[in-house]
Amino acid sequence: MRVPLSWLAEFVDLVPGSSTDDIHAALVKVGLEEEGVHGFELSGPIVVGAVLEFVDEPQTNGKTIRWCQVDVGEDVPRGIVCGAHNFAAGDKVVVSLPGAVLPGPFPIAARTTYGHVSDGMIASAKELGLGEEHAGILVLSTLGLDPAVGADAVALLGLDDSAVEVNVTPDRGYAFSIRGIAREYSHATGATFRDPAAGVPAHDRAEGAAVFPVAIDDRAPIRGRTGSTVFVTRVVRGVDPTRPTPAWMVARLTLAGIRSISLVVDITNYVMLELGQPVHGYDLDKLAGGITVRRAEPGESIVTLDDQTRKLHPEDLLITDGSGPIGIAGVMGGATTEIGTGTVNVLVEAANFDPVSIARSARRHKLPSEASRRFERGVDPYVAAPAAARVVQLLEQLAGGTADDLGSSHTTHLAATGIELPTGYVSGLIGVDYSDEEILSSLAEIGGAIVPSDRGLVVAPPSWRPDLTDKATLAEEVARIVGYDRIPSVLPTAPPGRGLTRAQRLRRSAAQQLAAGGSTEVNAYPFVSKFSNDTFGAASAGPVAAVKLANPLDGEVPWLRTSLTPGLIEVARRNLSRGLTDLALFEIGTVFLPEAGVEYGSGPLPIGNARPSVEVLAELNASIPPQPRHAGGLFLGNAVGKQAGQAAITASVADALTAVRQLASALAVTIDVRQGSHQAMHPGRTAELLVDGHTVGHAGELLPTLAAELDLPRVVAVWEVDLDALIRLAPVSVTPTPIATLPAATQDLSLVVPVGFPASEVLAAVVEGAGPLLEDARLSDDYRGSGIADGARSLTFALRFRASDRTLTAKEATDAKLAGAAVAAERFGATIRE
Repeated sequence: MRVPLSWLAEFVDLVPGSSTDDIHAALVKVGLEEEGVHGFELSGPIVVGAVLEFVDEPQTNGKTIRWCQVDVGEDVPRGIVCGAHNFAAGDKVVVSLPGAVLPGPFPIAARTTYGHVSDGMIASAKELGLGEEHAGILVLSTLGLDPAVGADAVALLGLDDSAVEVNVTPDRGYAFSIRGIAREYSHATGATFRDPAAGVPAHDRAEGAAVFPVAIDDRAPIRGRTGSTVFVTRVVRGVDPTRPTPAWMVARLTLAGIRSISLVVDITNYVMLELGQPVHGYDLDKLAGGITVRRAEPGESIVTLDDQTRKLHPEDLLITDGSGPIGIAGVMGGATTEIGTGTVNVLVEAANFDPVSIARSARRHKLPSEASRRFERGVDPYVAAPAAARVVQLLEQLAGGTADDLGSSHTTHLAATGIELPTGYVSGLIGVDYSDEEILSSLAEIGGAIVPSDRGLVVAPPSWRPDLTDKATLAEEVARIVGYDRIPSVLPTAPPGRGLTRAQRLRRSAAQQLAAGGSTEVNAYPFVSKFSNDTFGAASAGPVAAVKLANPLDGEVPWLRTSLTPGLIEVARRNLSRGLTDLALFEIGTVFLPEAGVEYGSGPLPIGNARPSVEVLAELNASIPPQPRHAGGLFLGNAVGKQAGQAAITASVADALTAVRQLASALAVTIDVRQGSHQAMHPGRTAELLVDGHTVGHAGELLPTLAAELDLPRVVAVWEVDLDALIRLAPVSVTPTPIATLPAATQDLSLVVPVGFPASEVLAAVVEGAGPLLEDARLSDDYRGSGIADGARSLTFALRFRASDRTLTAKEATDAKLAGAAVAAERFGATIRE
């Protein structure tokens, strides 16, 4: 919110000698955030001049310039070259003399141009910072001004004003007005606040005057809240919309960040900024009957003021007449009743609309506006009538109109409900010993109606503070008004804890192990596209159940992830685009796996000032999908870079499996690997990962076609496991293996088995049969070719035997090896390859 200081000073006395920094400091004191300072950024001699005469001089470049003689209140007129043609002899204009600096900065000096010495510049509104449109020279008579020649144009046009800008948080919509900021400045400094809403003439309609027909017909309220609780209309006849907007109003609107459009529109915008109440004007003669406020019907559309045809949603709250929709309530008016140069009679509307309805419509139609920004934060319902009266007053004063008795006032809002504030609650919550007087004066200062009770106070919040809903928010107001500097900075004493849980310790160990193995931890965006969920969320093809956000930040990725892999891929793509071609990444995070047929997120949310009950917490937990933690990784580029005597080694599925084994070692679990399949992975390079026969994840290389589609290299290795499942399957306690003091006996075992049997199952059979003397067993070779029958392969296992109490003989090791081969022969028909 930008606040011109001259405007602010009308409603509250500024501390004498205050700079913009001082005013910002005062507003920050009561909780508003400083954003910046705005001004017209001009200096030097800028005066009123009168064009005495000019000569049109065509140039060789096809342009015609005017060589002007301009009286600026000096003894001799100044010669000035001007390229504009929208002025005549005798017009009074703004002249920037040599030494002046215009916004840009653009210094003015006497210079030779088009064969003349131009001794200054005749300025346009854009060059003075009064707008963005370059519509030619600013002729002062178009602003209704006839100042003396040589007068200071800066003061005349209000260009000596400045504005402070503050950030208004969503819960403090009342501060989106000069009225609200003036009240806050009063709280900060103690200066007397003069409510502009109270100073507006009432313009009471005569008894028995005609009533303009207005109906509120909201048959589908959102969350039980009627779309409009206040709807005030007034009529002004005989307006002249072609009259110029006064210079002081143009300057204030410009400083506030709003472009001057036309007199009637500028007046409604001015009142909105002044009082915080959006106001809309209709051409009364274009209305077909009365006004009805209702929800949109299926298939309805409207042409809005920006000349766009918009398809309406059944939730949209509309302003309609006999012809159909004439505006999206609180967002933007319709083109059919737009005020134009031919408008004579104006219907002024000031209403109060449901914040949720307005916020949804503004986002649905991508139409954020100054009006919707205020309505969705909450507007004082009692300011609608004064705002309408203020618009009527300005239309009479500036547009030559006459107030008519025709109008209406529809009001259904309820009185504020009192909030009980127990004795001692404020001091107990804030941690400051506030006196009763401080609490009473603070709550009275913000406009609260206070009634003593047996337990303390009952406070009815003012109508402009819809954010005050409970005793905690009242306590915050006391702290804010008395001063945040009263709150001591005390570090809380940490309660004695029991340390990390088992799951937390294991997750940290897993992350440390993966990082130690050379991978970099990342945190990817948890929102993905439907394609990503369907592709990576399940091993087999088909749609994957997922949760879709009701209000996504990005419409391209509205789904909660069911796999970590899409996020890792996006991180890899971003790094590749910045020249990082060798990547080893991992992430530990939650995925969202909804159960079929369950609707999530539909339950009511509890209020925030009390601890939810066990039943409410259970209901909330039931309204969110299961969110297990997964761990996943990605490898691409070179696992080992090229160096002297060493060729580069490309990352592959072997690196993914190594990372999985590192993770398993941190959890003290054994992961079995067998040939698997996944719709997103290479059919010959995909591993299914198991623990005690339970599938816990997959590892493999992406399909080359999919990698190309994702703008990735041909070989991209990925892995993902259910970390929560691994932790559940991990042993509660681990017995460390003692360092062996006796020598080991090593032997190899080559078995010929049918191709269809997984090597991991053959290895498990050998381990089972070899017995306790077998210390370690690994697959060292998988051979298919000459000397091996078709449909068979030779699996070679490296075996290590050791006893804890003696040195094994070769016979003992051989017997154990043959015992393992016997079990493999029994189960898979394995034969020892000679």
